[in-house]
Amino acid sequence: FREQPIFSTRAHVFQIDPNTKKNWVPTSKHAVTVSYFYDSTRNVYRIISLDGSKAIINSTITPNMTFTKTSQKFGQWADSRANTVYGLGFSSEHHLSKFAEKFQEFKEAARIAKEKSHEKMELTSTPSQESAGGDIQSPLTPESINGTDDERAMPEVTQNSEPRAEPTQNALPFTHSSTISKHWEAELATLKGNNAKLTAALLESTANVKQWKQQLAAYQEEAERLHKRVTELECVSSQANAVHTHKTELNQTIQELESTLKKKEEEIEGLKQEIENARELQAQRDSLTQKLQEVEIRNKDLEGQLSDLEQRLEKSQNEQEAFRNNLKTLLEILDGKIFELTELRDNLAKLIECG
Repeated sequence: FREQPIFSTRAHVFQIDPNTKKNWVPTSKHAVTVSYFYDSTRNVYRIISLDGSKAIINSTITPNMTFTKTSQKFGQWADSRANTVYGLGFSSEHHLSKFAEKFQEFKEAARIAKEKSHEKMELTSTPSQESAGGDIQSPLTPESINGTDDERAMPEVTQNSEPRAEPTQNALPFTHSSTISKHWEAELATLKGNNAKLTAALLESTANVKQWKQQLAAYQEEAERLHKRVTELECVSSQANAVHTHKTELNQTIQELESTLKKKEEEIEGLKQEIENARELQAQRDSLTQKLQEVEIRNKDLEGQLSDLEQRLEKSQNEQEAFRNNLKTLLEILDGKIFELTELRDNLAKLIECG
């Protein structure tokens, strides 16, 4: 292919929500390879990433683009051609800085290439193949983006594979509590999202209820007016037949209004049920928050117990070492006494033999 990768890294890919223009929407479920490509034919640089066979990033670098670091591990840039904003989440600050340096380097190279192209166009006064062909992009395969099978077999550092020390037996209660805490935090985040959605639905439902109550009051007023009209028409005996026909029509209209009113009442009951469900979810969220606080308190207690156990273990080891030293001293003294007794016994035996 005329395009070859000149720098590759791994990151989680996001795009700005086209509706809100505020929230980030993940376009990859896990960290994928993000590569800078150079097209030697058209002298352009592109950022390309594939998730399987789907291209989730295809952005041509232009001199007016800017890569912005929004946190220690996250950066973004806007692509006016694609009418979107791309975001990348890296596993470390080093990977983000390296990607930003390459972005600035290739952006400058694209600017120089554009200036040379304009100078060449002014000298030749003929349109170049690049301007005639437009932004034609070369075909790419997952192998050219993500590397060969041997390259993919090499270990990659992702956001979820941070190196860490193996926990000891004494640290097992603390690790278990941390896992429980993360579980409750995830559930709390999910409930917060559901609570926000239900709150929006509740506000919309409340507005609809007010509107329906106004319509209901208008229907009731219309029904009362029609009943009064029927009574007036019944009083006019000279127009009995017309009144009877009109009365039938009015009764039919009243029945239709009553049917509509019944449907609205059923919808109001449904909205009340949704409000009750929202309140229950709020109560669950409060309960989970309290449990999370209890877990945090328990974690602190376990940390204190672990520190106390470590101090006691160190004290016990020191006492055992002192005891061993005392035993060694006693054994040395005992060996000396035994040696002296042996000499005394030998001397007594010699005296007895001489006597």
